[in-house]
Amino acid sequence: MKSAVETLEPTKVKLTVEVTYDELKPSIEHAYEHIAQDVTVPGFRKGKVPPRIIDQRIGRVAVIEHAVNDGLSGFYAEAVRENDLRPLGQPEVEVTKVPGLVAGEDEGELHFTAEVEVRPTITVPELSEVALSIDGLDVSDEDVEGRLDALRERFGTLVGVDRPAAEGDFVVLDLVAKIGDEEIDSVSGVSYQIGAGNMLEGLDEALTGLSGGETTTFETALAGGDRAGEQAQVAVTAQQVKERQLPEADDDFAQLASEFDTLAELKDDLREQAGRIKAQNQAVQARDLLLEKLLEGTEIPVPRGVVEAEIHRHLESEGRLGDDEHRAEVDEQATVALRNQILLDTLAEQLEVKVSQPELIDYLVNASRQYGVDPNTFITTLDQQGQIPQMVAEVARSKAIAVALRRVAVTDPSGADVDLSEFIGTDEEDAAAEAEATGGETSQGVVSGSDAAAIPVFVDEQQA
Repeated sequence: MKSAVETLEPTKVKLTVEVTYDELKPSIEHAYEHIAQDVTVPGFRKGKVPPRIIDQRIGRVAVIEHAVNDGLSGFYAEAVRENDLRPLGQPEVEVTKVPGLVAGEDEGELHFTAEVEVRPTITVPELSEVALSIDGLDVSDEDVEGRLDALRERFGTLVGVDRPAAEGDFVVLDLVAKIGDEEIDSVSGVSYQIGAGNMLEGLDEALTGLSGGETTTFETALAGGDRAGEQAQVAVTAQQVKERQLPEADDDFAQLASEFDTLAELKDDLREQAGRIKAQNQAVQARDLLLEKLLEGTEIPVPRGVVEAEIHRHLESEGRLGDDEHRAEVDEQATVALRNQILLDTLAEQLEVKVSQPELIDYLVNASRQYGVDPNTFITTLDQQGQIPQMVAEVARSKAIAVALRRVAVTDPSGADVDLSEFIGTDEEDAAAEAEATGGETSQGVVSGSDAAAIPVFVDEQQA
């Protein structure tokens, strides 16, 4: 098979492929066998109709068409591998020549072209020249008090107050939404904390200063239902205003809220917790800064067709194909996501990152838990949908960041080096894990071991 590549754009190529008759012959033989199973010819058993009879009854053209359709994807995939291409979308294929349309003519070639968007070739900055400065691990008294207050809030009680509602108060309220004279929706007896911002836009402002029994109206866009997005007049009545009263921070509270006997012991533990969270956040911050610096130093052309396909898929799933404002938001999100993907895929290749089966299974099991789905069912569904390769790529991207962080300089505000090995592992741990997995023999480029444990840090960010 011969193939050639023509670059049409930085992110688009045209493959020209020539397949000999001998290479297409297995597909032709398979076409005869498949057609023989579907046709009924007097005097022949099902599946035993000779090729010459099929040519007479069905036609050689149908056989060749079947063979081409059957073999085209394989020939395309082979050409992609031969030319070291990395397609990012579906190809537009045009068959320009087919062989042997005359019965008994065992000659001629299959020629076709395929235009496809591909991952562009980019130059990633040299990691040894990248320096990152991240927050330190110092835990202040304010950090400890903040965690103590959060713990006290968990044991706090809501008490009714006879005063106007303020930020942080809880209000038991009634809502009635109208468009014109038509009542669209209403709720009663709902508890809402001012400042939460998880209901209607403008509700916080309307409730602030409102006392129990008072009513006010405000205009806002409806957040859900058949009239979502439309402007409505909303009447809100504060039935009751409540404030959270916190227990005193003393030894009695320490015994109530923890296994410690004294407040001092509890504070020491909260200080340790804050330190652990800061250490985890250091890893997350270093990841984000590294990605930011690599993106700043890399020119990444983005395949527009891939972005448009993602925009259409997203908007269609939401039933919002005509929403131009939302289209612009999705366009920006899809472009950023694809640019990050191109960078990390290139980085993974340069670092020769590989994904082992145990690492993939571990990632899929963790993902299934996030969705609340049985792991076996989750993995089987992904496999049936052909999405396992995408999952492998996700693991490789996470590992690429972890490995890259070992190659860059990471310091705190004082200029001291920061050790992130607890979260990103070490090369020595990888080598030991690899040797164990392969029975003592190593294969260059395989990255395993501690990175598998590091992956959740870069998926579920924890904030202090």
